[in-house]
Amino acid sequence: METARKNARYGRLFTQLQELLTKTPDPDARMATVTAVLHNKMEYFYWTGFYMLVKGDLIVRTYQGPLACQVLKKHTGVCWAGVDGKKTVIVPDVDKFPGHIACDSASRSEIVVPLKNKNGKILGVLDVDSKTLNSFDPVDAEWLEKIVALMNPA
Repeated sequence: METARKNARYGRLFTQLQELLTKTPDPDARMATVTAVLHNKMEYFYWTGFYMLVKGDLIVRTYQGPLACQVLKKHTGVCWAGVDGKKTVIVPDVDKFPGHIACDSASRSEIVVPLKNKNGKILGVLDVDSKTLNSFDPVDAEWLEKIVALMNPA
């Protein structure tokens, strides 16, 4: 998708989510809403969901797409790279990412965005996979970071 078109679409989704996320402070409802909007409006999103830190484990929560890994091996893979590095991780080719956890062999590229509370503590990650290589770029990172920040959990 060309950059201008991608920016425009994300801008519309951001505005839509700004309104939708005012309906409840419930984090599960907010994750479900973000996941549904992104997964159904971005055609290259193959798997879209959240992994949350629970007692030191990354456990799947709300998602759309094929069956997910329920618990991710500690400090391994892209999601843990986002948590451990405290930043967004873009992987153009998951087969070339050391320690990649293949929950679904159809996934070819991935982006992970940390979900932080108001104090900057990482609570989990938004994880998005695509069936094509090189699907994610800095435009995706910028907008997904803005969207995840809308969740603003306590």
